[in-house]
Amino acid sequence: MACVLIVKTGDAYPEVVAEHGDFETLFSHQLSTALPAHLTLDVWDTRRHSTPPALDTLAGIVITGSHSMVSDAEPWSEALKPWLKAALESDVPMLGVCYGHQLMAAAFGGVSDYHPGGRESGTHGVELTQAGRQDPLFGQLPERFVAHLSHAQTVVQAPEGATILACNGHDAHQALCYGPRQWSVQFHPEFTPAVMRAYIARQRAALRDQHESPDALAADVAPAPEAASLLQRFLGFV
Repeated sequence: MACVLIVKTGDAYPEVVAEHGDFETLFSHQLSTALPAHLTLDVWDTRRHSTPPALDTLAGIVITGSHSMVSDAEPWSEALKPWLKAALESDVPMLGVCYGHQLMAAAFGGVSDYHPGGRESGTHGVELTQAGRQDPLFGQLPERFVAHLSHAQTVVQAPEGATILACNGHDAHQALCYGPRQWSVQFHPEFTPAVMRAYIARQRAALRDQHESPDALAADVAPAPEAASLLQRFLGFV
């Protein structure tokens, strides 16, 4: 039986794991509601198991976020790049999230590094580009929707040939498309409002350092159903 593989690239904060589950659990909760009966969900922790699954056994790939930084070029992360390029060449459906977004962009020839404007945290608006409005995955979303965000690094330079699908005032690369069934997003469709608030609480000092109010950001956290719907909709392409 083919599987949709959740590629685990990091762990959530311990208090998030204790109350809501780790990254792979957050993704599983969203994906399992729309998973076709002939598919399974599996998890591959790339930091602990270096041998990747064979691509011909996979119906799709979802890459999680991480507290690591792509620009640190950790060996386990760098080892993923040729595997991701092979998956793209084989037209395996892929969806990268946050770290997964930055890693896919770097693997395909772009540049990911610290955002010059600092950290973006909280529930913020995201707007589709004209290409996004015509994209088969994103085109059913409203032109403007809210999404949960928590990142210090970003895609500084998109790969040649990538299409920008969504942006906002902080980040020009909120969503990218690399092929007919390969996408990545900077925001977190797997986050719930409670998880988003927990991330803001953990980042209070860093947010104050860049002159943002953690309390105001927490008060503005809201449900983000349109962003979350991307995970279930992605399964339509596997």
